[in-house]
Amino acid sequence: MDTAHIRNFCIIAHIDHGKSTLADRLLHLTGTVPDRDTTEQILDSMDLEREKGVTIKASAVRMSYTALDGNTYELNLIDTPGHVDFGYEVSRALNACEGAVLVVDASQGIEAQTLANLYLALGAGLEVIPVINKIDLPAAHPDEVAKEVCDLLGGDPDEVIRISAKEGLNVRDVLEAVIKKIPPPKGDAASPARALIFDSHYDSYKGVVAYVRLVEGIINPTDELRLMASGAKFKPVEIGIFSPTMKTTTQLASGEVGYIATGFKTVRECRVGDTITIATNMAAAPLPGYQKAKPMVFAGIYPVEGEDYADLKEALEKLQLNDASLEYETETSTALNFGFRCGFLGLFHMEIIQERLEREYDLDIIATAPSVEYEVVKLSGETIRVDSPADLPDEGTMTEIREPWMKIQIFTPDEFYGTIMDLVTKRRGIFTGQEHPALKRVLLNYDIPLGELIIDFYDQLKSRTRGYASLDYQFADYRADDLVKLQILVNEEPVDALAMIVHRDHAYAKGQLLVSKLKDLIQSQQFAIPIQASAGGRIISRANVKAIRKNVLAKCYGGDISRKKKLLEKQKKGKRRMKSVGQVEIPQEAFMAVLRLNDD
Repeated sequence: MDTAHIRNFCIIAHIDHGKSTLADRLLHLTGTVPDRDTTEQILDSMDLEREKGVTIKASAVRMSYTALDGNTYELNLIDTPGHVDFGYEVSRALNACEGAVLVVDASQGIEAQTLANLYLALGAGLEVIPVINKIDLPAAHPDEVAKEVCDLLGGDPDEVIRISAKEGLNVRDVLEAVIKKIPPPKGDAASPARALIFDSHYDSYKGVVAYVRLVEGIINPTDELRLMASGAKFKPVEIGIFSPTMKTTTQLASGEVGYIATGFKTVRECRVGDTITIATNMAAAPLPGYQKAKPMVFAGIYPVEGEDYADLKEALEKLQLNDASLEYETETSTALNFGFRCGFLGLFHMEIIQERLEREYDLDIIATAPSVEYEVVKLSGETIRVDSPADLPDEGTMTEIREPWMKIQIFTPDEFYGTIMDLVTKRRGIFTGQEHPALKRVLLNYDIPLGELIIDFYDQLKSRTRGYASLDYQFADYRADDLVKLQILVNEEPVDALAMIVHRDHAYAKGQLLVSKLKDLIQSQQFAIPIQASAGGRIISRANVKAIRKNVLAKCYGGDISRKKKLLEKQKKGKRRMKSVGQVEIPQEAFMAVLRLNDD
């Protein structure tokens, strides 16, 4: 098709503002999906996406639409996630498009992620079409929201499209705006082929399937292709488009969005951001790619039963094939035996991976409390990275510990200003400024340690603001502080999976809380179990789980006192021996107690 009749666009929005519902309506309106196959969240293929009502992976689809001007257009739509943990998916999708439809909830208005995604789109040079959704809701105030949007983007509020994706009201106006306002792709079909890989997934029959935007040239199924970054050559298993299922085609031309099945067995061989060209007619230079997604949150994942270790390893390998942002390496724990140290983009990403392991692979797993990656400067001057508190060197061997800090933006009604300030200050946050992008709403900017952010900050924020505040964050830098390892000892044995790195001023309070929670969670044995918290080389808190007392005198009828004393002395010796070899079982709730320390 002539590039003048091609439009590549994505839908961006805050979480739960109606991106996927709008995508469903567009597919229905263009006849891409027959009425009999129409379901909610058509582009969300994972069960978790449907259950949670959240898009996790970006999805592409080609639609054919005959506009009011009588011409037929090829519309390539990419539906993107709205959750902050998957902002990386959004940034990649934007680079495959010329325009973006910005969806804003008519009852909620602009949120933190609305602003974040908008700035990403403007930074990528995209034409932005604002759309006010959910105008059918009783609490909707579309005129106010339209004014807020125009204050950011400019333009006339009366011209902002107002729709109800759920009811199908005014949805055709969105398609017409896409055709009129979004420019066609500029690529030259005669130039050497250059295709940008913006996403991928693994297929057991076709290998790695690369989602591509062909910027220049033409690719045929018979061409020998080459990855410009890795240098790997391959003959495509097949090429095609998404409609929305994968459909083979005879070629992909300049300006089009589609897929290339590579036959590669691992995603590592075909990285997102690489450029595909034809081996016999290579392009002069690759396209600008993407920075690799950097894990920000780390946690240990262990099988409940030791014999499931191999199954867990295989499951993580398969998940990584479809989610290149997941990282893992083997790890051992004295309390939990063999498992894996996994890196995630955020807490929500971690939750998704855990649920997929349990559901899709039928595994019983124990996940340790999340931690972050620290920089440790040793006495020798060497700087090392530590992502597990158990691996932190002894205090006497290092000069300083640096922790990652984040720049966060909280978008909230004015009335919650005070309670948010209190929450952030208690988490060692530093106020850096504020803006008023909308009436009676304020955008608060803070710097805060990532370690304080990942535990339950978002839950607390939602609770304190009755759900009206929204949060966006990005990495700032590493900063040195007075940090110390808080170690937990159960029966005088350190439990490395319960260790954490905390600020020295907070160590005593957190140690006390954790010890008291563990005392309630660990079951009594026939010997007393001491639970201790240590920090800075000394014990700062202790509690004992009392022993179950067995009545050894129950069957002792009569006789003198010396016989009873012998029985009691024998019991005492037995308990000492039991204690020296006794194994204390620590329940899953104990590892998750770390997450609830701030509840108190």
